[in-house]
Amino acid sequence: MHKITVLAVSISSVLLTSQANAANQVADARGNAMGNTGVASADYLSAPFYNPALGSSFRDNDDFALLLPAFGASIHDSDDSLSVIDDLQASIKNYESAITPSLQQADELNGYLDQLDGNQPLRVTAGLGFAASLPSQTVSSNLFARRYIEVVAAADVADDSNVEQRYQNSHIDMLAFDYTEIGLSFAKAFTLAGEKVSFGVTPKYQQLTTYAQRVTVSDFDIENYDESEISKNAFNFDLGAVWYKDNLRTGLALKNILAQEIDAKRNGLQDTYELKPQATLAIAYTAEYFTVAVDADLTKQTRFKSLNDDTQFVRFGFEGNAWDWAQLRAGYEMDLEDTLDNSITAGIGISPFDVVSLDIAGSYAGDNQFGASANLAFTF
Repeated sequence: MHKITVLAVSISSVLLTSQANAANQVADARGNAMGNTGVASADYLSAPFYNPALGSSFRDNDDFALLLPAFGASIHDSDDSLSVIDDLQASIKNYESAITPSLQQADELNGYLDQLDGNQPLRVTAGLGFAASLPSQTVSSNLFARRYIEVVAAADVADDSNVEQRYQNSHIDMLAFDYTEIGLSFAKAFTLAGEKVSFGVTPKYQQLTTYAQRVTVSDFDIENYDESEISKNAFNFDLGAVWYKDNLRTGLALKNILAQEIDAKRNGLQDTYELKPQATLAIAYTAEYFTVAVDADLTKQTRFKSLNDDTQFVRFGFEGNAWDWAQLRAGYEMDLEDTLDNSITAGIGISPFDVVSLDIAGSYAGDNQFGASANLAFTF
């Protein structure tokens, strides 16, 4: 648990001290609390993170909005691997310091290695976001930037019969992906055949960076995930559409239209991170005092090729709104690929005078699997 906290703090420090140029990892506490929905339910300020077409969904008295900052982090360690590695490293230290290691010490070492063998990879993510929106009946625009880092650590335990050779030949493979994008989103509402629709497009600049690290179990330190680096810059764009029918919205978002790949390699560890186009269909009912939303990924989201860690989510969200002064939110998220456990989400919003908004969210998917996010927004 201690190393999980250290890593989360380390990644947070990297994000907060770097430029705010900082894909489906969205640091948006409102959407995070509502099961990570947003393709049909996001507001015009957070629209480019979910669906650029929602940039035209503003009220007559909305002139300008600023999101500064939005931050989120999540941890998935379902098999408690970090605690096992902590105990294993302490056991190795005791074994190597003994003049004549005992059979009991050898059995203890083998026990920890057996516990680690076959564990699900540990995953830690953290994200940061910024947005400035200028709504307009002509064309709404939104300048935004976001960044997220995802670290995956997986154990490769040797089968040697000799305990010393076994722990010396056992490794932890760490792979990390660092993603930054900055873009300008545009949205416009139309009336077509008597129906209100809106369309949006987001041209954006991307920077993709990977890290790879293979170390023995005794030398493993999750803070050292960034000791190698491969970077790539690219241009990309998102597309979106929304159909409005009274209080009902149906949205479609196409993210990262141009597929990208980037290698990750060091010390015999080699992989490729894939950033493929992703399509999400959503429906939301937005009333004065509540909002209900459902988002469904139409495509799988890929990551590192060798890890078989694709995800494809169906998300459900609810928000109760008390006269635009306070909000209570809840949601549920299911991964159809079973890479990540289903999670429960919840959160609150405080928005006095509908000018300053503070949103806080949390998620829980079981032991050692949780997340949190917060953001501050100003609307004028």
